[in-house]
Amino acid sequence: MIHLKVMKAKNPEEVGKLAADQFELAIHAKPACVIGLATGSTPLPLYRELIAREKAGKLDFSRVRSANLDEYKGLAPDHPQSYRRFMQENLFDHISIKPENTIVPDGLAEDVDAMCAAYEKKIEDWGGVDVQLLGIGHDGHIGFNEPSNHFTQMTNEVKLTAMTREANKRFFSSIDEVPTAAYTMGIGTVMAAKKIVMVITGEDKAEILYKAFFGPVTPKVPASILQFHPDVTLICDEAAAKLMPQ
Repeated sequence: MIHLKVMKAKNPEEVGKLAADQFELAIHAKPACVIGLATGSTPLPLYRELIAREKAGKLDFSRVRSANLDEYKGLAPDHPQSYRRFMQENLFDHISIKPENTIVPDGLAEDVDAMCAAYEKKIEDWGGVDVQLLGIGHDGHIGFNEPSNHFTQMTNEVKLTAMTREANKRFFSSIDEVPTAAYTMGIGTVMAAKKIVMVITGEDKAEILYKAFFGPVTPKVPASILQFHPDVTLICDEAAAKLMPQ
């Protein structure tokens, strides 16, 4: 692993602060930068820290553009479990980013191919993603790019695996309500980002962290492709780091 920078923290809050430092550097260097964002519980400490830093006058999101990794198919933007709603409630509503500068795939798209192509075009028109935030699924998925026999290229529709639906069941009243498909940036889109910041917390992620960064590169572990990215910063807590080579 030539390009991997590893930062270890004591706990998820510290991970959030270290990740916020990476975004602060990017925004100071380029006030109109494009950031790729992720949903889930792991980025929440980061989002809380970013909100606090703007309130304290250390950050200014007024020119920043953001593109989210993914969205459930079939969920309206205001659905309680949509990723658009998640981003509004946990970040966008509390910072100065302009609504037109935040894009999330359209869960209700009628013409899926056109929506996916337009999503790619928007990111391209903005000049590409400067810093992409990633979490990781227990099976190694990034975004909703599930284990497969090939690496996906561009934004596309994906069928969700039973493991992913089970992992996300806790947010819905029953497994039947969990969408069976989603729209996600492809692996190619993710790899096109100039810099990647991956946050991983918890002992239950220790094994997949090891496989992703220290195992073979294979589409069966989608995150393993990051071994080929020239600028990856991995920020993890001690629990997630326990299987890493010393």
